[in-house]
Amino acid sequence: MINYSKLDTDNLVVDITVLDESFSNESDGALFLKELTSHTYWLLYNNESRKNNGEIGSSYDPTRDAYIQPKPFPSWVLNETTCLWEAPVSRPDTNNPYNWNETEQTWDLIEDEE
Repeated sequence: MINYSKLDTDNLVVDITVLDESFSNESDGALFLKELTSHTYWLLYNNESRKNNGEIGSSYDPTRDAYIQPKPFPSWVLNETTCLWEAPVSRPDTNNPYNWNETEQTWDLIEDEE
């Protein structure tokens, strides 16, 4: 199955549609969906060159030819290579779960509530 992202006029992904393998060529799939739905802008959801999947709520950046998730925190910076958001402080390299604390700009260990 092949997934296509439906983009609005601001390049936000608003829906995902699944087609069969015969639509693996993006231009064929986009044309088919445009004719079927009257919606203009469709892109492959998981085109490897776009770095990330085009999930609902993400945006498509035509300059980078990449899908980008919403910025999770004001302090985070976009990695231009991966097009993923990164915290200003590296996450501790452990198997423990952490949450980002935007106020303190730290990773807070999630304690077990037993």
